[in-house]
Amino acid sequence: MSKAQFFPVSIEVQLLGGDGQNERPTGNVCTPGTHVVINDQLITQHCIESTSKTYAGDQWVTVEVEVNGHGPIVHYINGERVLQYEKPQLDPTDPDAQKLIHDNILRLDEGYIALQAESHPVEFRNILLKIIQ
Repeated sequence: MSKAQFFPVSIEVQLLGGDGQNERPTGNVCTPGTHVVINDQLITQHCIESTSKTYAGDQWVTVEVEVNGHGPIVHYINGERVLQYEKPQLDPTDPDAQKLIHDNILRLDEGYIALQAESHPVEFRNILLKIIQ
């Protein structure tokens, strides 16, 4: 990621709390510089909402993300499946993603895990990684 880059090219699991007025599902996926496939359709919109309910106030929410490389990626909120997609790939029209494309291969099947808070305090606990075979 360059210094001038606005946001990392990534597959983002977006965690939102309720704002007290509107429905705000959590466990969404946002795709800066990337795309995903849902129901055999390439999805190019930036954020895709999950089917999660809104969680208002200060409460713990259990988030699980099952990642199978280039295969299915499933989001669970409090044990309930709320979103599934597959075939994460670089967006060939995104200037930052273009720097990561080699030999015209768009496929994403590995990467890093990062935690980030953009605008509000957030607490994380019991962060576990499990290798799935």
